[in-house]
Amino acid sequence: MTELPSEYHRNLPYGERLSAAEFLGHPFFPFEGDVQVVPLADPELPEPPRAGEPGGKPCYTCTEPDRSVIWRDDQWQLKAFEEHGLPFVAILEPREHYRLDNLPPELTATLGGLIQRVSGAIRRIDAVGRTHFNRWGDGSEHFHLWFMARPLGQMQLRGAMIALWDDMLPNVPSERHQEYVRLVAAALVEGGGEAV
Repeated sequence: MTELPSEYHRNLPYGERLSAAEFLGHPFFPFEGDVQVVPLADPELPEPPRAGEPGGKPCYTCTEPDRSVIWRDDQWQLKAFEEHGLPFVAILEPREHYRLDNLPPELTATLGGLIQRVSGAIRRIDAVGRTHFNRWGDGSEHFHLWFMARPLGQMQLRGAMIALWDDMLPNVPSERHQEYVRLVAAALVEGGGEAV
């Protein structure tokens, strides 16, 4: 094992299986029965580069800037993806390559309002009860926020496990997905930008 970088790391039980008991029976946890957690792996140091970082794969957004884009303005774009079990899954990202820590202040200032617009546009889909958004930044350096639409009335899909449910639910049919894409893009255009 590599030398551990902090006291936090030195206190973790590497190679041991942690208990899932805290989650079993929780209303948002999508599994029951004998759930076995994989053993905690040793840290990988230095961390492998993400897409867009030196030594990593090329940035997906920069190499294929128009792929899956359904709406854009001068600064931001929204990508929607098929083959998801939730009614709508999308990524909001700046058109230029920035990380969260170097996003220019003038671009950062527009982010809150845009999150509201995207969430409101997704809520126009009749199958949607609420829109969750979050940031996972381990796959790509290019800043992006995920938007995941919780189906109306599906209360057990609330919370952080929604991404797991998305992978397990049957995919939304392509025709329905396209209908939702058009609806969301048109709603966003009402506040500016263009449907793609």
